[in-house]
Amino acid sequence: MRHLTNYKIIITGVLAFIAFSCSDSILDKDPVSSFSGQGFYKTSSDAQAGVYGIYDALQSTFRVNFAYWGEGRADAVATNHAGDPLALIQNNLTQSISSARWNNIYETVSRANYAIKYIPSVYENENEFSLQLIAQARALRALSYFYAVRVWGDVPLITEPYESVDQEFFIAKTDKENVLDQIVEDLIFASENCKDNFSGDKTRILFTKGGANALLTHVYMWRKQYNEAIESAEKVLDNSQYSLVSMNDWSKIFTSGYSNESIFEVGYNETQTNALRVLYALGSDSDYFPSESFKGAFEDGDLRKNLIYDTTNATPKKIWKFFGEGFSDESPDPSANNIVLLRLADIILLKAEAHNKLDNNSEALKLLNLIRKRAEIPELDETQATALYGSVESAILHERLIELSFEGHRWFDLVRTGRAISVMGPINGLSDEDNFVWPIHEDALNRNPSLQQNDFYK
Repeated sequence: MRHLTNYKIIITGVLAFIAFSCSDSILDKDPVSSFSGQGFYKTSSDAQAGVYGIYDALQSTFRVNFAYWGEGRADAVATNHAGDPLALIQNNLTQSISSARWNNIYETVSRANYAIKYIPSVYENENEFSLQLIAQARALRALSYFYAVRVWGDVPLITEPYESVDQEFFIAKTDKENVLDQIVEDLIFASENCKDNFSGDKTRILFTKGGANALLTHVYMWRKQYNEAIESAEKVLDNSQYSLVSMNDWSKIFTSGYSNESIFEVGYNETQTNALRVLYALGSDSDYFPSESFKGAFEDGDLRKNLIYDTTNATPKKIWKFFGEGFSDESPDPSANNIVLLRLADIILLKAEAHNKLDNNSEALKLLNLIRKRAEIPELDETQATALYGSVESAILHERLIELSFEGHRWFDLVRTGRAISVMGPINGLSDEDNFVWPIHEDALNRNPSLQQNDFYK
């Protein structure tokens, strides 16, 4: 959604969570409170500040919705809460629910569009640093549009900043495949031009080549381009920055952040916070708690079980994966934990799934067993995987359910693999593929006469 007012960025919080010693990074500059998009980009500091602002908008996008969009309509969670949690789990989506809003996504896109257009004008000659800034902006735009396509399907594709009343303001929806083409184009550029790494923890909260290739793997899997997914996944697996942590450190991936397994995290702190506590950990009053089917999905001896939810309670209400085993703080205060969007185990399992789709079960099982071995559950051969889960593919998807639980992947996995109706139909009556997407929020429809509601919700 384009902006008629001056383009504004508030980046104090971004600077707070990345206030490390970073003399070689883009983050050494002073914060900027606001600027006009057309007149702001004059210096290298301005260009860097413009990129800060995209990350800042990303924080708002994901603070709650990473869970609503990625978990709320799937089978691993249950809820006693009204509002979005209940609407999503019961599949009673309406155009007034909060998760149907795309405002924050389009704010992120808008800031990225300004940066992509104006950063080149700051530098007399194209150089490595300017390309790195543009690459991050394009990666962040791609991430935003990838969520938009998976949540709403066809969406307005806007790649230029709004700067004049002479421009078309009311933009109609673009076919999702064309949006995905733009996403791939942006991510290929990012994979070629982002930095290999930043100093210290910044590598995990800024887009690098590894982050771009990891996101590309997700996009290729969504499009069922399995050879391409394997190629992009291999670039991640071959990157020495990333390695599976030991089981002793598994919880630290989420509780502390910045682990060697992490590829891209949305960074938060005491100023820029998210809703992880209210979503998952607020005892009897959290948005979500583990469903019965999820609790029954663990194999005997799986070391992850006690680290994911409160197994000491007969009717567990706490998902303490993000705060540590035994977490008992009942405060409703916002959380400063980072949200881990991309990590190595995720990419390993996507690569395993791609190999399975290409009838290479030997390689698929080798990758699957990397994750199973860490959790100290038995490695599987093809016969065992089929006997236990029905197929190698089902064994991989089951492993994603456990390993990546509550991280915002489950609903998209069900849709991507064609299992959403068979899994969710018996739970909430889901029966129509047109119902996979969210409705467009009523505010967007009221403001933009060129938009039409998604077919299922008309």
